[in-house]
Amino acid sequence: MRRTELLPLLVLLVLAGGCSPQVIPAGPVVTAPSMAPESFVMADGAALPMRAWLPPEPPRAVILALHGFGDTASNAFRRSAEPLLAAGIAFYAYDQRGFGGAPHRGVWPGAAALAGDAARAARLLRARHPGLPLFLLGESMGGAVALVALASPDPPPVDGVVLVAPAVQGRDSLGWLARNVLDFAAHTVPLLEFRNSAPGFAPTDDEEAMRGWSRDPLTYKEVRVDTLYGLVGLMDEAARAVPRRTVPMLLLYGAQDRIIRAGPIRDFLRRAAGDPALRAAYYPEGFHMLLRDRNRATVAGDILAWMAAPATTLPSGADRAAAAWLAAP
Repeated sequence: MRRTELLPLLVLLVLAGGCSPQVIPAGPVVTAPSMAPESFVMADGAALPMRAWLPPEPPRAVILALHGFGDTASNAFRRSAEPLLAAGIAFYAYDQRGFGGAPHRGVWPGAAALAGDAARAARLLRARHPGLPLFLLGESMGGAVALVALASPDPPPVDGVVLVAPAVQGRDSLGWLARNVLDFAAHTVPLLEFRNSAPGFAPTDDEEAMRGWSRDPLTYKEVRVDTLYGLVGLMDEAARAVPRRTVPMLLLYGAQDRIIRAGPIRDFLRRAAGDPALRAAYYPEGFHMLLRDRNRATVAGDILAWMAAPATTLPSGADRAAAAWLAAP
């Protein structure tokens, strides 16, 4: 490339050098958090669209679910909730800030805002269903939010946590080149967008679930660089999180997951090996979206058994499979 051809590129980078990743956190307190028919209203007045799947009979337990990156509550859990609903579980999920129909779609809200929303939503459900066991379920990014929330000074008042392929893949797992390219891009071209998929992208083996994700107008089809940068920061926090509230925790992971790699999951589980509250379940045929896989009924059955008795052996044997997987070199 000739020197004259380099000049416009250098000028562009110099001008972009003043850029920085955009974050829109929660605003100042203007109201008490509340639960509307179709939303959780946060303290700053932000209305987070909420879906509720309620059993016909009085529920025996409650789940608050947090969706993954680029997803929505309805798309993530519409089918996932079915086997849990049939077992008498009240299932709630909401669009997290920056996602779906929530305010500032496409802009990163910050880990603290996401974790704070989860804690407030849990308290609202605790008040709505007094006396019932309350569980927090996080899928992928939602699992990272759950971990950060549990490590916060004001953790959600839940009786247990289910982590479905939690996003604990922080900066260290990216490698030197990818980490530095992301840092550079986030501070020079933060608004640059790229497609949120790639050839061979298969987060689940259920084609109908994949079509649902593709057809939902509110799922991310393109992602901004600074939003991805924020996600990696959240994953960093989640990987290092030390819960302030010790509750039973079940982590589920599939061997076919190509989104959250096995290494960070194994590292996370091995660091917590001495924690009796943490159980792991490993599914050799499972993909990233375990609760949307064709084998989701088996996964849901394990979750239900664990909710009833956290120390029990899982019906599928996925806990024994996890022990063997973690023991392997």
